[in-house]
Amino acid sequence: MCNDYGNHIPYNDYLEAFSQLRIPVRFPAAAPNLEPREDIWPTDTAPVIRQTEDGIALAQLRWGFPPARSKGAPIINFRSEGRRFPKGRCLVPASHFFEFTGTKSPKSKWKFTKTGEEWFCFAGLWRPMPDCGGEAFTLLTTAPGPDIAPIHTRQMVVLERDDWQAWLNHDRPEGELLQPLRAGSLAVEQVR
Repeated sequence: MCNDYGNHIPYNDYLEAFSQLRIPVRFPAAAPNLEPREDIWPTDTAPVIRQTEDGIALAQLRWGFPPARSKGAPIINFRSEGRRFPKGRCLVPASHFFEFTGTKSPKSKWKFTKTGEEWFCFAGLWRPMPDCGGEAFTLLTTAPGPDIAPIHTRQMVVLERDDWQAWLNHDRPEGELLQPLRAGSLAVEQVR
C-alpha cells in the first residue's frame, strides 16, 4: 500500500484550481512554504485542504494517525469500504504516488500520475492527535481500479476534481465518492 507520494504543486496552482471549482479555500495570509517534494513519507508534514468551523482551509498536518498499540506503525492508510465518515474529511493534494512490488530489495517502484492533470487529491481524514500532539491525517483506500490492479491489491482513493467539494461538504454518500477510477485515469511508469 502507498507509503510514499509526492507533491510538486506550486502555490498558485492551488489558488487557481480551487477558484475554478468555486471552492472557497482560506489560504494563509502569507504564501506558505510549499516547496516541491518528490517523496513525502509517513510522519512527514504535508499540505491538506480541510473543512473547519471557519470554512475550508489549507493546513500542514502530519501524515499518519498514532498507532493503535504501543510500538505499532502509524496509521497511514484506512479502508473506506462500508464505512461512513461524518467528520474529519480532507483532501490531500499530490502530483504522484508510488507502489512497490517484489519481495527482495530493492523492490520495483511504480509511479502513478493522473492522466491529463498536473496534480490531484486523495480522499483523506484528519483529526487531533492525543495529548495536544498537533493534528494528523490518513489516506483512504479502496479496491484497486484497472490501472492499479496488475500491481497492487489496494489503492488510495483519488477523487475526480468535480468531487472535491462534495467530499468536503458531505454532499454525496461515501459509497459514491470512494471508488477506484475508471481505466486509463492513471498513467503508470516503472521507475526502478
